[in-house]
Amino acid sequence: MIQHFQNARLINPEAGTDAVGSLTVADGVIVALDEAAPAGAVVTECGGHCFAPGIVDWGVKIGEPGERHKESFRSAGLAAAAGGVTTIIARPDTTPAIDTPEVLEFVTRRAAESPVRIRHMAALTKGRAGREMTEIGFLLDAGAIAFSDVYNVSTDTKALARALTYARSLGALVIGHPQEPGLSAGAATTSGKFASLRGLPAVSPMAERIGLDRDLGLVEMTGARYHADQITTARSLPPLERAKANGLDVTAGVSIHHLTLNELDVGDYRTFFKLTPPLRSEEDRLAMVDAVATGLIDVISSYHTPADEESKRLPFEEAASGAVGLETFLPAAMRLYHAGHIDLPTLFRSMSLNPARRLGLPQGRLAVGAPADLVLFDPDAPFLLDRFKLQSKSKNTPFDGCRMEGKVLATYVAGMQVFVAGVA
Repeated sequence: MIQHFQNARLINPEAGTDAVGSLTVADGVIVALDEAAPAGAVVTECGGHCFAPGIVDWGVKIGEPGERHKESFRSAGLAAAAGGVTTIIARPDTTPAIDTPEVLEFVTRRAAESPVRIRHMAALTKGRAGREMTEIGFLLDAGAIAFSDVYNVSTDTKALARALTYARSLGALVIGHPQEPGLSAGAATTSGKFASLRGLPAVSPMAERIGLDRDLGLVEMTGARYHADQITTARSLPPLERAKANGLDVTAGVSIHHLTLNELDVGDYRTFFKLTPPLRSEEDRLAMVDAVATGLIDVISSYHTPADEESKRLPFEEAASGAVGLETFLPAAMRLYHAGHIDLPTLFRSMSLNPARRLGLPQGRLAVGAPADLVLFDPDAPFLLDRFKLQSKSKNTPFDGCRMEGKVLATYVAGMQVFVAGVA
């Protein structure tokens, strides 16, 4: 079947353009841009709404194996499709961790339940314990797309150096979590006046800077390919900029929550705002927004982390960290667009093109020959977010009850419609 989408506002992150045009899809790929509809094509009128590459969401927690009650592959896939996410890059912090080819093959089979594409990261060290490296070569053969211990930051620098050296020999991408584990242990907020007034255990922003400095030093020593999963403080930007200027193979990401929320949103101990890393100051938030706009920070992710009611309905210090984000990713990003901070091509460069490029995937582009993984959305449509209407099994979103703008109208994976607004 040939599909022709006309009168669409094409958001092209590769060309940096935002203009009305048309797009033709056949056999799951884009075959033409701004050409007349071929004979016999099924024509879809887009009504001037935005048409962009589907989001490649890097760092999604799915509860299989071990925590299926929080999120399954099916529920995560439905949430992703409803949020315009066409490719999920799943994290290895499962129970057990994805640290052997056997576990990786299991989750790969289970991912077939999802209506969107899912690729998996594997653990860098066994049990994510930071001591003994996993069988990186075998995991690559089994389909691992990158390697990370997620929030378990190794304190054994020599073991980490060995793992980076071996990853370098295989061309594997390593994802680090820049944080000094001793300083950040037990922290629930960022240090400062707000944390002091609330009497909450806090961590200095320097803990991120120290962790990043160590990781970048090891990258310089080993020559490994490295991605910092979440940069959230202004203090981390100068060393990141120097590393890139010095030619290190380094990229960095930030979560959409750290771009749109700050430490004051915690308010009176609202645990849906407890994240890892903790929310930062408004000055740090604005610095992250600027770093995305200039390209210093390469990737925006939802860092979707489902948590059940029992683990969130606790005192702030004891509550689980994290928030769901697959369905709120796009409308949250529209806050940056409507505030005039970042234009749509730049947003989709960070949400689609850059993560796909860094991971060696063909997605994230509006170009002839690219996979037809697409999202049609209205950036201006207002709505009131009701967390109980989310497709995710877990409902821990900080945006519950918020007035938001930006609705996904339809999502396509390989040219097949996997979501349409108003249809569950």
